[in-house]
Amino acid sequence: MSNGPINRKKNVTGKASGDSMKTHGPAKTNGPVGDKTGYQQRKTQQSVPRQTVGQRPGSTQRPAQNATRPQSFRPTGAAGNGAGSSGGQRGSGGGMGKILIIAVIVLLLGGGGLSGLFGGGNNDTTSTTNTANTANTITSTISQTLTGNNGGSSSGMDLSSLLGGGLSSLLGGGSGSGSSGGLSDILGGSWFSSQTGIGSTAASSASSGVSSPVYSSANANANYTAVNRSVAAGSRAKYTTVKGNGKDTFTILVYMCGADLESKSAMATRDLQEMLAANIGSKINLVIYTGGAKKWNNNLISATNNQIWQVKDGGLACLNKNAGSAAMTNPDTLTSFIQYGAKNFKADRYALILWDHGSGSVTGYGYDERNPGAGSMSLAGLNSAFQRGGLKFDFIGFDTCLMASVENALMASNYADYLIASEETEPGIGWYYTDWLTALGQNTSMATLDIGRQICDDFVSKCASQCRGQSTTLSVIDLAELSHTIPSRFNSFADGVTTLINNEGYKTVSNARNGSREFAASSRIDQVDLTDLCLRLATTESNALASALRESVKYNRTNMSSAYGLSVYFPYQRVSNVDKAVNTYAAIGMDDSYSRAIRAFATVESSGQAVSVGSSTSPLSSLFGGSASGGSGSGDALTSLLSSFLGGGGMDFLSGRTLTEEQLGQYLTSNMLDASKLVFQKLGDSWVMDLAPEQWALVHSIDMNMFYDNGEGYVDLGLDNLYELDSETGLLIADTEGTWIGLDGQPVPYYRESAFAVGDNQWRITGRVPCILSGTRTVKGQEEPIEFSAQADLLVVFDQDTESATGYVAGARFTYGDETEAVAKNMLSVEPGDTIVLLADLYDYQQNYVASYHFGNPITVGAQGLTVSDIELPDPYKAVVTYRFTDIYDQAYWTPAVGK
Repeated sequence: MSNGPINRKKNVTGKASGDSMKTHGPAKTNGPVGDKTGYQQRKTQQSVPRQTVGQRPGSTQRPAQNATRPQSFRPTGAAGNGAGSSGGQRGSGGGMGKILIIAVIVLLLGGGGLSGLFGGGNNDTTSTTNTANTANTITSTISQTLTGNNGGSSSGMDLSSLLGGGLSSLLGGGSGSGSSGGLSDILGGSWFSSQTGIGSTAASSASSGVSSPVYSSANANANYTAVNRSVAAGSRAKYTTVKGNGKDTFTILVYMCGADLESKSAMATRDLQEMLAANIGSKINLVIYTGGAKKWNNNLISATNNQIWQVKDGGLACLNKNAGSAAMTNPDTLTSFIQYGAKNFKADRYALILWDHGSGSVTGYGYDERNPGAGSMSLAGLNSAFQRGGLKFDFIGFDTCLMASVENALMASNYADYLIASEETEPGIGWYYTDWLTALGQNTSMATLDIGRQICDDFVSKCASQCRGQSTTLSVIDLAELSHTIPSRFNSFADGVTTLINNEGYKTVSNARNGSREFAASSRIDQVDLTDLCLRLATTESNALASALRESVKYNRTNMSSAYGLSVYFPYQRVSNVDKAVNTYAAIGMDDSYSRAIRAFATVESSGQAVSVGSSTSPLSSLFGGSASGGSGSGDALTSLLSSFLGGGGMDFLSGRTLTEEQLGQYLTSNMLDASKLVFQKLGDSWVMDLAPEQWALVHSIDMNMFYDNGEGYVDLGLDNLYELDSETGLLIADTEGTWIGLDGQPVPYYRESAFAVGDNQWRITGRVPCILSGTRTVKGQEEPIEFSAQADLLVVFDQDTESATGYVAGARFTYGDETEAVAKNMLSVEPGDTIVLLADLYDYQQNYVASYHFGNPITVGAQGLTVSDIELPDPYKAVVTYRFTDIYDQAYWTPAVGK
């Protein structure tokens, strides 16, 4: 597999009309659709709003139609120095040498930093934003503290250095050794041989027992072509003994919490139909517990009561019409169903399948639409339900998102021989039940590994044919082997991470975490592939754990590289979940080693964020000529700032930190991005930026953030992973051409979510488009079609098949407010006749989030689907661009704005 960049070339197909940029009512009132905080938590003292006509200062009402823009609306170059801007459009030659239009991507061997996809940085209001209140009391000292030069210069770089140093000296370097040192991988190798990186000398000296890196393209294919039937010596005997020769009886318990998956899209009904279509024979008891949905799209199941059903003679027989109305995310409800199955359907083999949403190790399983206040069932809750249920299972399956985690597997190993689950979000169609149930009905003594293999194969096959562009994963884990081989290696790995951090190796760990395959990145649940993380760290301990993990995963089907079958929670985007995770680990009996490791990491990360507070941490001030701030300075000054943060951070993990304030201060002093250097200078017709190598080593990702002045305020058009590098000088060049992604000629708010390689010469970039999606769907056997109209995200995909074309809309997923942390199965198909009303965030000229409005013109999906392409905006001079840099602490900085 190539280690080079994945390019998404522009394909400009026309010019948008003037009314395509208008915002109109009614306003969406439950929060922004782009940045989840509306950037409000990151407004700073340096922004000086200009009052608009017809609006009170600080008001969040919609601006009056005749509101005037501030005098500084024309973006300037280096920190608002007033430099002019060329009116001509830059051509591909541009006088800057050969220009490469390159996407900031997640490479197989390097970073990607898909952090803060809803607006950047760490938007967690219980961590960095609360601590910002403390830090703001000494904001006046931050410039001196961080820059060490009396506040730092906002004049940008010395133009005499444009053709030397920085990126210009780095394009030809690097050995491609597998370092994951932030942006270094974008150009196919290690930029800075002297910088701390994965597998580097600096990394090796930070922890004892570090071996040379093992991460290479040979590790890229995580698919298994055959079932691994070996079992590590010393593993416990399986709970289930198979009689053989088809003599076994098999009870399969399906816990089907329908939720909105059923009420909106009939997904549970469709899976029930798949079960009914199977020929299960007489030796299988297929028993289903239903509930959790406000509406069932069939004429049998109640939306009022929980019920118990059995698949019998090709139909559903009701065993209990009223099993109560308790939340299906209550462990007691699951316990009662397991006990019911054990009492009434005794068998030689048992399996349990949990059907619904899922959110991984921290949040756990399920969302009950009828009882949203009940929340999800945590791993501790699942552990309690399994324990009190009293059965030992042949396998436990999760037809949900994100439950193939090592924490879930360790917990479930006490109750089952195998786990079948997905690391990534599942497509809405979920598992395909007909074929594997029919095969099992023909031979109830089928080996569990073969059952799991067919479930995985059927799932991936159906997703490939029905869910183009959707990432899919499903794996079969031997829990008997895992419980024997993983705990001690996992603890050693965790101790090694803690040692690295305590020996100034935080950047090494952060680079590995940032570069690892992440799942449901936009939901910020911090699940990454554990094997991928281990291979990127490349220590003796992590290599040993990676090998054991690969052996415990007996079968793995995926269309994602670096998705090896088991994920792990590792904080990065939302450190506030660390305390919750630590409590969960204690409740399910995990050793404290991993808790210490994530506490140590979160302490350094949150400390780095706390001392990075400045005007550059929001794009809003950039729109009004705000200057960048932040940098590196003396350890003593940082220690003073840290003292305020560490004493009032409100996070329990800080109290158990292993580094002193002085040690943290010294580390941050040497490893702080100098935001005052993140400025563009005018050179010819272009805006360019150059950074020193040691500064690039602290950058994890870059995103272009575009706003458009539509006369009522600034519309947030989102984040795209396009930026330009000059192939001769290596200068970063701002894109001021005034084009943006559109659907059928209508510009859309677009937020890039992920970009990664999926195989040899294959790659995929995905993004979301906020909207209200309306349409109808038919369900087999039902006379009335389902009508729906709900807030959703369209999923836009660019891949190797569309490199020089237009991309495509892969589907849509419904979005949620604050009622659940669970991650929805996705996707819903977008079909001809569906109506799309775009949603966009509007910011007034006083830098306030106003509301999320309908944007532009409604789109009706035609017979040929939707066309995705780049569109020239009506007035390119009203488009304002700022670039978001994200550092090793997942702290975001926006550059001063530039435009035509």
